Amino acid sequence: MAEIQMTADAIAATTILNRLAEELDKRRKVVRRRLDYYGGKHPLCYASPEFRDYFAGRFAGFADNWCAPVVAVPAERMNVLGIRLDEGSRKADKDLSRAWKTADAERGSSEAFVTTLAASRSYCLVWADSDDENVPRVTWERPDQAIVAYDSDTGKRSAALKLWADDTKEYATLYQAKTVWKFQRSKSSTSGRSVAGLIVPAEGLVNASAWGGWKPRQGSDDVWPLPNPMGVVPMVELRNQTLLDDDPISDIDGVIAMQDAINLIWAYLMNALDYASLPQRIVLGADIPKVPILNADGQVAGYRPVELDKLNAERILWVPGEHARIAQWSPADLASYSNVIERGVEHIAAQTRTPPHYLIGKLTNIAAEALTAAESGLVSKTGERIVYVDPSIREIYALMALVQSDENKAKACRAGTVVWGDIQFRALAQKVDALVKMRQIGFPFEWIAEQYGLEPHEVARVLKMREKEAEDDPMAQMLNGTMQRPEAEPAEPDVETAEV
Repeated sequence: MAEIQMTADAIAATTILNRLAEELDKRRKVVRRRLDYYGGKHPLCYASPEFRDYFAGRFAGFADNWCAPVVAVPAERMNVLGIRLDEGSRKADKDLSRAWKTADAERGSSEAFVTTLAASRSYCLVWADSDDENVPRVTWERPDQAIVAYDSDTGKRSAALKLWADDTKEYATLYQAKTVWKFQRSKSSTSGRSVAGLIVPAEGLVNASAWGGWKPRQGSDDVWPLPNPMGVVPMVELRNQTLLDDDPISDIDGVIAMQDAINLIWAYLMNALDYASLPQRIVLGADIPKVPILNADGQVAGYRPVELDKLNAERILWVPGEHARIAQWSPADLASYSNVIERGVEHIAAQTRTPPHYLIGKLTNIAAEALTAAESGLVSKTGERIVYVDPSIREIYALMALVQSDENKAKACRAGTVVWGDIQFRALAQKVDALVKMRQIGFPFEWIAEQYGLEPHEVARVLKMREKEAEDDPMAQMLNGTMQRPEAEPAEPDVETAEV
């Protein structure tokens, strides 16, 4: 493999790589903390140093995870069914729907929505499949391993970076509109500070003589950098809500503090279960027990009192004094702890618009209308989250169309309509009753099928089945005036007339 010379374009690429890696490093700690809380990895917060010193080991790894349902409940209602390119037609594009399924984007997008709501952002990379250049390959990237840069004037994507590492090497791929730069370097050959999990040399990434530790990563065709036939940066950012700035908000940022408080109360509760849930006997009026101190010859040289910590561990309390007697404390009221935990969970439900029955888990016999009203906040919240990610989904479809070499379809995707599954869960009888009434007042059957929640290809399939039933139903044909009367059989000739 021929040695590659450092050019001005290569230096500019490593400069961009360095800048994006710096920004990614700033985000990494916050992103991982949010994802850890979603996954149930909560560091237990203590109310006092004494409690921490004594109980840290006992409750290590404990977590009562309420961050997961806060994110999972709206994310599980965000299902992409396709994209409509023609405003006059309600049908989703078949080629893109097929490509979406082929790329396993149904599962990948579901995971990306969870990551977006929990960590505030995620990323999607679209490229051509290695076996077929016309088949899109869609991968979904973590926000602690990928980042997108934007032009400050136009707001369009100007570059994207993906960083990752294995046991021996570190890798970086920089995507630009016209080129793709791939770098790698050995972990053992680098030293200095950490950037996004990668060790950056003290002199930085831009080093005309030594490449800053990085070396070009080439494929079997020895092409470096790779051309980008798509003509645009092929990575898209899915962002949660922002406050008109460049810092999207996580859905669990406001939950983490209450989550820590609930975990602490659980620790207190389990401590009370261990120490104070049963009556505690005490000895009054007796001297504290002492143990002998032996000298080098084994003779008793004195006495020392038993350590109070050991007495506590053995559930014994000694109170010195005359007239020793035995008494007891009443058991602790554990309901006070559970009541506080329930209040905390209710606060989480109210603050995050998560229906209480998703969190508390109590089964109650309530009417369907009351259940719908209880979920109205969640439905509104889910619709709002869809608004945030909808432009990114359109852009992902546009990139898939570019992989298929269809620029006109890519332009149509950017102005298309993403088809989402029904975000409101209702009882089947309630849903069907509403659709029947809408049908009776004149809504077309195709629209009714869409509102029922069928995917676009299933709607077309149902319409064909409906037409087939109509063709086989003579009553429907009579009502539509399409029934064909049977042809009259020709009359037999008159024998006498024939003989004449």
